[in-house]
Amino acid sequence: MVIEERAPAKLNLSLHITGRRADGYHLLDSLVVFADLGDVVRVEAAEDLSLDVTGPMADGVPDGEDNLVFRAARFLDPVRGAKITLEKHLPSAAGIGGGSSDAAAVLRALSELWGMPLPRQAMALGADVPMCLDPKAQRISGAGEAIRIVPGLPKIPAVLVNPGVGVSTAEIFRTLTARENPPMPETWPETRDVADVADFLSGTRNDLTALAIAAAPEIETALAALDDALFAQMSGSGATCFGIYTDAGAADAAANRISAAQGNWWVRAVTLNP
Repeated sequence: MVIEERAPAKLNLSLHITGRRADGYHLLDSLVVFADLGDVVRVEAAEDLSLDVTGPMADGVPDGEDNLVFRAARFLDPVRGAKITLEKHLPSAAGIGGGSSDAAAVLRALSELWGMPLPRQAMALGADVPMCLDPKAQRISGAGEAIRIVPGLPKIPAVLVNPGVGVSTAEIFRTLTARENPPMPETWPETRDVADVADFLSGTRNDLTALAIAAAPEIETALAALDDALFAQMSGSGATCFGIYTDAGAADAAANRISAAQGNWWVRAVTLNP
């Protein structure tokens, strides 16, 4: 029996850094959604634990214990075996939670295969893993462990743009000096259509954007390419940026335009799910 789990791209529609704990974890306030595009994890019974990485974005992705998927499997059970296949469709080091979403997907798949509950301490694998275990629209606070589901958001047509550069999250946070920033507004859109969401987001920030642009100036070019969107922002620590559009047709047209102008970029029209 093969068990398959999707590992959708995670988008930080906002990312406010509000402090830092004594243990070094940064405090944040972030609106997180998941796209209808992502990697795929498949698991099946086997005597030993193995990981095979396939797919169009597999180049350079480790297939051993350096991969968070492998570590997540060992975290769930240190001795059981399984054959894991990770089909990569998302770029790495891209600010869209690919590795964390992959790890969460393998935890869901192996918990079914092995008949085990999901772990309660998934933050041991990384701050983004807990939020990826249940990929729904969420407001994330604390160090990533405080998760509140956000009801009522619409499906959001969007374009994801990565200018072909990787950004190290650890390096970006290492250069962060302004850590005591205001949280997101507490007043949420009332009618919750796409225009309302874009209007709400216009009053939010990604506090890592300037630092990421300093490390990878291509990010600024990617944001400029999304100038016809209702709202555009960088996700996570970069380098992927997103633009929100009125409908799927407008998103498709923008993706085609950007792809034609920047043939080496990774560009996808997606739907961000509530």
